[in-house]
Amino acid sequence: MPQRDDLPILPSTGIGELLERYPELEDVLIGMAPAFRKLKNPILRKSVGRVASLRQAAAVGGLPVADLVNRLRSAVGQKVFVSGDEAGAPYFGNKPQWFDASKIAISIDERGGDPNKMPIAEVLQEAQHLKSGQILELITGFLPAPGIDILKKKGFTVWTVRKAPECICTYISKPSLS
Repeated sequence: MPQRDDLPILPSTGIGELLERYPELEDVLIGMAPAFRKLKNPILRKSVGRVASLRQAAAVGGLPVADLVNRLRSAVGQKVFVSGDEAGAPYFGNKPQWFDASKIAISIDERGGDPNKMPIAEVLQEAQHLKSGQILELITGFLPAPGIDILKKKGFTVWTVRKAPECICTYISKPSLS
């Protein structure tokens, strides 16, 4: 297969950009993780495609980013990309000092929700109503990596913990003004 590298596939490559240039990769992506099935929904594909990178998609799918990128690169004839990133590594960490379960003001459980809906719009709206020091709890069956990055860019502090294989809790706080 001749190499196609007019769009090099990298961890930073956006999902929308990738699928626009290489539409045949949709099935490859969907086959790699159940969470990627949402890409079949044109509305979600458009919204996720605008904000999500392959690094974020790997985290959502529970895959090492190098595995995801290399499989996609291989499918279009690009050379292997070497990386040691682990699935979701930058999103999980130790319990931060600001976290106190008694400060959870809002809890949104998306595990039983519409599988074709992304919770980020509701989370962003609810997070805007948090008072300083209050916490919003988001419970999902997948790592909401793009949403976490958006929240951090908007100045929220975020901590994510995997409580079970299909139970990820993301805690969002409006920092105290101390």
